[in-house]
Amino acid sequence: MSVTAFDTHRFIQTLRRANLPEDQAEAIAEAFREAIGEEIVTKDYLRAEIESAKGDLIKWIAGLLLAQAVLVSALVKLL
Repeated sequence: MSVTAFDTHRFIQTLRRANLPEDQAEAIAEAFREAIGEEIVTKDYLRAEIESAKGDLIKWIAGLLLAQAVLVSALVKLL
């Protein structure tokens, strides 16, 4: 998925056509650009994060299964 860029120039022009002063239009456009830019997440980034979480989860499950096997083995020997 490609990230669509926010066209600040076109946004400012739209605000100017609505009779907003140029300095206000630029300030609003900058605020929108910053707000939108902080929230953009690509599919590749999400896939990488999911793969990392899967790896961590598999490590935890394997460790817990090993601990459970050791505990069951120890309990069987005691009985």
